[in-house]
Amino acid sequence: MNDENQPTGTGKQTLFGDIQDTRLMYLKAALFFVSGLMCAVGLFVQNPTPSTALMLIVGIWSFCRLYYFVFYVIEKYIDPSFKFAGLHSVLVYLIRRRKE
Repeated sequence: MNDENQPTGTGKQTLFGDIQDTRLMYLKAALFFVSGLMCAVGLFVQNPTPSTALMLIVGIWSFCRLYYFVFYVIEKYIDPSFKFAGLHSVLVYLIRRRKE
Protein backbone atom coordinates (compact mmCIF):
# COMPACT_ATOMS: atom_id res chain seq x y z
CA MET A 1 0.00 0.00 0.00
CA ASN A 2 1.16 3.54 -0.55
CA ASP A 3 1.68 6.24 2.08
CA GLU A 4 -1.59 8.04 1.37
CA ASN A 5 -3.48 5.02 2.75
CA GLN A 6 -1.55 5.09 6.01
CA PRO A 7 -2.90 7.12 8.95
CA THR A 8 -0.51 9.73 10.28
CA GLY A 9 1.60 8.61 13.22
CA THR A 10 0.92 4.87 13.05
CA GLY A 11 2.76 1.97 11.52
CA LYS A 12 -0.47 0.26 10.47
CA GLN A 13 -1.54 0.04 6.89
CA THR A 14 -5.23 0.46 6.22
CA LEU A 15 -7.43 -0.30 3.28
CA PHE A 16 -8.76 3.25 3.19
CA GLY A 17 -6.87 6.38 4.18
CA ASP A 18 -8.32 9.40 5.92
CA ILE A 19 -10.63 11.54 3.83
CA GLN A 20 -8.73 14.67 2.89
CA ASP A 21 -10.97 16.18 0.23
CA THR A 22 -13.17 18.84 1.85
CA ARG A 23 -16.02 18.11 -0.57
CA LEU A 24 -16.06 14.45 0.49
CA MET A 25 -16.13 15.48 4.15
CA TYR A 26 -19.17 17.68 3.50
CA LEU A 27 -20.79 14.87 1.52
CA LYS A 28 -20.20 12.47 4.40
CA ALA A 29 -21.75 14.95 6.85
CA ALA A 30 -24.74 15.42 4.55
CA LEU A 31 -25.22 11.65 4.26
CA PHE A 32 -25.13 11.30 8.07
CA PHE A 33 -27.74 14.08 8.33
CA VAL A 34 -30.00 12.49 5.70
CA SER A 35 -29.77 9.00 7.21
CA GLY A 36 -30.46 10.34 10.72
CA LEU A 37 -33.38 12.40 9.49
CA MET A 38 -34.83 9.44 7.59
CA CYS A 39 -34.59 7.22 10.67
CA ALA A 40 -36.20 9.82 12.93
CA VAL A 41 -39.01 10.49 10.44
CA GLY A 42 -39.50 6.74 9.91
CA LEU A 43 -39.87 6.14 13.64
CA PHE A 44 -42.27 9.06 14.02
CA VAL A 45 -44.38 7.91 11.04
CA GLN A 46 -44.76 4.46 12.64
CA ASN A 47 -46.04 6.00 15.88
CA PRO A 48 -47.00 9.68 15.36
CA THR A 49 -47.59 10.73 18.96
CA PRO A 50 -46.26 13.67 20.96
CA SER A 51 -44.42 11.28 23.30
CA THR A 52 -42.63 9.64 20.35
CA ALA A 53 -41.60 13.08 19.05
CA LEU A 54 -40.40 14.14 22.49
CA MET A 55 -38.40 10.93 23.01
CA LEU A 56 -36.78 11.33 19.58
CA ILE A 57 -35.85 14.94 20.32
CA VAL A 58 -34.44 14.16 23.77
CA GLY A 59 -32.61 11.06 22.52
CA ILE A 60 -30.98 12.88 19.61
CA TRP A 61 -30.08 15.86 21.83
CA SER A 62 -28.59 13.52 24.47
CA PHE A 63 -26.40 11.69 21.96
CA CYS A 64 -25.21 15.02 20.54
CA ARG A 65 -24.22 16.17 24.04
CA LEU A 66 -22.47 12.84 24.69
CA TYR A 67 -20.53 13.25 21.45
CA TYR A 68 -19.53 16.78 22.51
CA PHE A 69 -18.43 15.50 25.91
CA VAL A 70 -16.43 12.58 24.51
CA PHE A 71 -14.62 14.46 21.74
CA TYR A 72 -14.35 17.97 23.15
CA VAL A 73 -14.74 18.16 26.92
CA ILE A 74 -12.48 15.20 27.75
CA GLU A 75 -9.79 16.33 25.30
CA LYS A 76 -9.90 20.05 26.10
CA TYR A 77 -10.66 20.10 29.84
CA ILE A 78 -10.13 16.70 31.47
CA ASP A 79 -7.02 15.35 29.73
CA PRO A 80 -5.52 17.66 27.09
CA SER A 81 -2.63 15.26 26.46
CA PHE A 82 -4.84 12.52 25.03
CA LYS A 83 -6.10 12.66 21.45
CA PHE A 84 -9.01 10.37 20.58
CA ALA A 85 -9.28 8.58 17.26
CA GLY A 86 -12.84 7.30 17.67
CA LEU A 87 -15.31 5.79 20.11
CA HIS A 88 -13.14 2.69 20.58
CA SER A 89 -10.19 4.79 21.74
CA VAL A 90 -12.47 6.67 24.15
CA LEU A 91 -13.68 3.39 25.68
CA VAL A 92 -10.10 2.12 26.04
CA TYR A 93 -9.08 5.44 27.61
CA LEU A 94 -11.96 5.37 30.11
CA ILE A 95 -11.28 1.73 31.07
CA ARG A 96 -7.57 2.38 31.59
CA ARG A 97 -8.28 5.57 33.55
CA ARG A 98 -10.70 3.69 35.81
CA LYS A 99 -8.06 1.04 36.60
CA GLU A 100 -5.53 3.72 37.62
